[in-house]
Amino acid sequence: MVRNHIIKSLITLKKPDSIIAEQFETIRTNLEFSAFETKAKAILITSPTRNEGKTLAVTNLAFSFAKQGKSVLLIDTDVRKGKLHEIFKLKNDVGLTNILIGQVSYREAIIRTHSSKVDVLTSGPVPSNTERLFSSDAMVEFIEKVKAIYDYVIFDSLPILEGADTKTIASRCDGVIMVVRNGKTERELAIEAKAVVDVVKANMIGVIFNGKSKSLFS
Repeated sequence: MVRNHIIKSLITLKKPDSIIAEQFETIRTNLEFSAFETKAKAILITSPTRNEGKTLAVTNLAFSFAKQGKSVLLIDTDVRKGKLHEIFKLKNDVGLTNILIGQVSYREAIIRTHSSKVDVLTSGPVPSNTERLFSSDAMVEFIEKVKAIYDYVIFDSLPILEGADTKTIASRCDGVIMVVRNGKTERELAIEAKAVVDVVKANMIGVIFNGKSKSLFS
């Protein structure tokens, strides 16, 4: 069942005229052009390591799209340290993992935010084998179902260098965006993360440089 929840403060909502909000608008516009060219609807946003601003980018991009009338589903695939349920003040007892093992339907697990255009799916309980679950036919079928409903499906993942889960999901999405933080992300790790994306044959469509005077998408 879909329920209404109030989200914590977001830059794109609370300070729409700020420089940071304008940068997210620029990123959103560039992403729309890139997605149009590549026909990308299911987009995974990741980073080389933690604390790079990945989840901040995920949530603000979603509401930037919503302001333009686009419907967005945010999905948390970090089953151990995911943050979407905390940001949206949600329980995480039912989520993506429950859908994939057939316990609930996606319509029962998806939760609506106070924006009618942004829905959220939390990660759900930690399964015994996440890699097998995310590489299953059920995951592929689920992605195709929600792509048919939403304009964009955005996955918030664990860092791509931390395990196999993100690599598996990246290979099933239409595109990957890498978030790196100025002054934090080591160059070697960023290069390694890009190499991993190439190895799993995922489509890298952009990089967000967090903490710069201008956020870039290229």
